Amino acid sequence: MKKLAASTAFCLIAATLSGAANANDFARFDSRKIAVTGLNFALSPSASDARIHLNRGMIQTPVKHAQPPRKLTLPPRGGPSAAVRHVIASAEAGAKGYDAVQHGARIKPPKRPTSMTIGEIYRWIKATPGQPHAIGRYQFIPNTLRTLVAEAGLSKSDRFTPQVQDLLADLLLEDAGFTPFMKGKISRHRFMENLARIWAGLPTSTGRSYYHGHAGNRAVITWNEFDSHMKSIFENTARGTS
Repeated sequence: MKKLAASTAFCLIAATLSGAANANDFARFDSRKIAVTGLNFALSPSASDARIHLNRGMIQTPVKHAQPPRKLTLPPRGGPSAAVRHVIASAEAGAKGYDAVQHGARIKPPKRPTSMTIGEIYRWIKATPGQPHAIGRYQFIPNTLRTLVAEAGLSKSDRFTPQVQDLLADLLLEDAGFTPFMKGKISRHRFMENLARIWAGLPTSTGRSYYHGHAGNRAVITWNEFDSHMKSIFENTARGTS
């Protein structure tokens, strides 16, 4: 299930950094304990199209007239990865956050996603064919969810908690090249382009979603807004230059 360093589910991103990045910003996690503090994953040079998620119901029409970038309340902790996840979530999940379910799903899960085990989510998906199944703060679709769960070493008995969802989202950030970006090996704009290939609500430098017109997808924000958010997240770090 691999294809580029950017390949996988849909979601937006934003948040801020008030200081320089340090070792604590990068996560080391024990998948059995499901403890996440940041990022420390090996870059996946490839990923499959099955990890790409076209989120139709939550994509909004972008504003056509130039406006100041929307202000986001950025998380005070978690470093740049948490900030980027926040931008994703603000576009994908709306007010329901970790308990969000794709609007187009006619038959919703029997209980809140964060109260369900991964196995229960799989059973809901199997029992409701023919409808969208994007779920959680980062709107994971079935193929993406299964792949990430396997990569993280989770099991069907693990609950779909906020911590688990963040862990899976961090794997997607790494697919986009988070570590190479933080090491100065790719530019901020290259990282942004990679993110836009993962999350359809984000614009490419053309101003359009990478999946524009596919299943009704459009970028939710402008490239200037996206760039402004990303610059604010990384402006105090030694990396992330355009």
